[in-house]
This record gives sequence, structure tokens and C-alpha cells, in this order.
Amino acid sequence: VQLEESGGGLVQPGGSLRLSCVGSGFTFSSHYSVYYLSWVRQAPGKGLEWVSTIYTPASNTYYADSVKGRFLISQDNAKNTLYLQMNSLKPEDTAVYYCAADRKRVCTGGSCYVQRSDFDYWGQGTQVTVSS
Repeated sequence: VQLEESGGGLVQPGGSLRLSCVGSGFTFSSHYSVYYLSWVRQAPGKGLEWVSTIYTPASNTYYADSVKGRFLISQDNAKNTLYLQMNSLKPEDTAVYYCAADRKRVCTGGSCYVQRSDFDYWGQGTQVTVSS
């Protein structure tokens, strides 16, 4: 089982990036199981901050207050790929961004910090730096 993120980089404040996360070795959504797919980030010296979650069977999406209205999570089951469209980026969005998968919903909103043990699967992360 593997999750692999891509799309990170250096962007100026106010700019946009789109992150992708491809899953292999398991299926995001099938007749047998469906995963809640999430993005989690970690800024230097800080804990793992939950960003957003998507659950396609119910067409549900959840966002942390810090990114609500700026970020958009989506999923392409045919490609087994998760996305995060990040707009109006701020310097405080600078972090390593991870995709994560679990059969349960971990966070639903507000401000939520997680641990690695909260999710079944994690990617290796992609760096996003917002700076002028």
C-alpha cells in the first residue's frame, strides 16, 4: 500500500497550487471498503494539523477553519487520486503536506491536530513554501 503526493513547490503569497496524491495497493472506493481521504500538514516545529477530508459516498467534504473558502478537496476514483486545490495562499500555509487514508472520519472542522496512528495510511509528503 502506498500513497504518493506531488505538486508542492514555492509560490508567492496570493498564488495557487494543486497537490495530487495517487494511491496504489488499495482502492479508495470499492464495494468492499470506502476510505475517508484527508490532507494533513506539518509546519516546522509544529504538530500534524488536519486540513481537509473527503468522503465520496455521501459527497461530504470537511475543512479546517484555517483553509475554509481557500482550499478545495476532490477525488477521482477512476484514477485513485486525491487532489487539493490551494488558492489565496498565505505564508502560514507553508508546511509539508501529507495525504492520509482511514476507514473512519478523524476530524470534521475547526482546528484539529492529529497523530500518525489516527490514519491507516500516509504518504511521504510534499513541501509547500509560500514566500515572496
